[in-house]
Amino acid sequence: MINDPMLQSRGAIFDLDGVIVDTARYHYLAWRRLASELGFEFSLADNERLKGVSRARSLELLLEAGGLSLGVEKKAALAEKKNRWYVESLARMDGSELLPGARDYLLAQRAAGRRVALGSASKNAGMILQRLGIAGLFDAVIDGTRVTNAKPDPEVFLLAARELALAPADCVVFEDAAAGVEAARRAGMRVVGIGDAAILRDADLVVSGLDRLLPAASVPTA
Repeated sequence: MINDPMLQSRGAIFDLDGVIVDTARYHYLAWRRLASELGFEFSLADNERLKGVSRARSLELLLEAGGLSLGVEKKAALAEKKNRWYVESLARMDGSELLPGARDYLLAQRAAGRRVALGSASKNAGMILQRLGIAGLFDAVIDGTRVTNAKPDPEVFLLAARELALAPADCVVFEDAAAGVEAARRAGMRVVGIGDAAILRDADLVVSGLDRLLPAASVPTA
């Protein structure tokens, strides 16, 4: 087991995509389909730039990759189309798609008396949590419908701390994107990176997944 940075904390704020569940592939397939419709290829490398940013900014980055400049109304229609495809794919999601250790780590935090929040750019976060069967494990859910500024702006994490009735310094953020790590830092919070240490080098600790923070035994179950 890796030393758990939550030991001295009162709250945990989790990003969704890439930390609790891998919806990134659904996003990518929808963005790639949109790019194809617009007449260009959208690679996995291109998709890396979209991690942790808002839907509107993601569309801007996709259009940059295709060398396109479109009007406001056209962009709004494209963003809606992409989201419709994405939501249709989420209808098939269930608890089996939780990332390793995610449910058990959330349960462990609640068992330890810590408050738990979601801090995600996704506007579909509530539906995803319901599909995964873990909505009841969160004391607060802050998603893309409740914030104005996308990461790396710290708004989402500061609002999550406020709803948990905790000071930012009492919270640890769990993030898989560099923009999210920066947002947590700017919020005055410690941060655990989930993924590639080279990309998440500004985090206090980087692990491959939440399962790496669990003890080998005595894991709580639902």
